[in-house]
Amino acid sequence: MSAVLKVSRATLVDLLAIPEGERRHELIDGEIIPKEVASPKHGAVQSSLSEVVGPFRRRSGGRPGGWWFATEVEIWFDEANTLRPDIAGWRRERVAEPPDETPVRVRPDWICEILSTNRSNDLVRKKRVYHRAGVPHYWIIDPIEKTLSVLRWASEGYLEVLAAERHDTVRPEPFEALPLQVGILFDDDPAE
Repeated sequence: MSAVLKVSRATLVDLLAIPEGERRHELIDGEIIPKEVASPKHGAVQSSLSEVVGPFRRRSGGRPGGWWFATEVEIWFDEANTLRPDIAGWRRERVAEPPDETPVRVRPDWICEILSTNRSNDLVRKKRVYHRAGVPHYWIIDPIEKTLSVLRWASEGYLEVLAAERHDTVRPEPFEALPLQVGILFDDDPAE
C-alpha cells in the first residue's frame, strides 16, 4: 500500500501572517513567493509609468481622467492568488471610490508588470491569474529590452494588440487618449 501525501497549499491567512513590514510576498497558485526588491531600472520605470498614467487620474483642463491607480498593493483574485502588481488601475465609472481594503478585492481594469529577475511569474503564472480574473488590460514592460507589450483580454487568452520599442510613439489602450513616447518609460527625454 502506498501512502497518500497531503500537499498543503498556502492561503491568504498564511500570507497575512507575515508581519506587514516584511510582507513583500505574493500568493501565487497557493504558494507564497517573495517578491524581489526592485532594481534601480525597475524602480525608475515604475516611477516613469506612474507619471505617464498620472493625467488619467483626474478630469480637468482637458485631461482624459477617470482612473484610480495604486502601486504594489495586494490584490485578492481567489483563494490561491493574492498578487502585488507593479501598478494597477480601476476605472472610476466602475469603482466609485479608490479601493482601500487590504487586500483589495475589486478586480482592476488595467495592470502593468515590469519584468525583473523572476520574469516567468509575470509572463506565465500571474498572467494566467489576471486572465482568469478577467482583467481587461495587461501591460508588460521589459526594462532590459526597453519594450512595451500591450495585451487585451479575450476568452481564449490575452491578445497582444501592441508591441513597441523605446523609439516608438504609440497610443496604447486603455490610455489611447494621449500619445506615449515609449522611451520616456526608460528615462529618455521627451521629444519637443
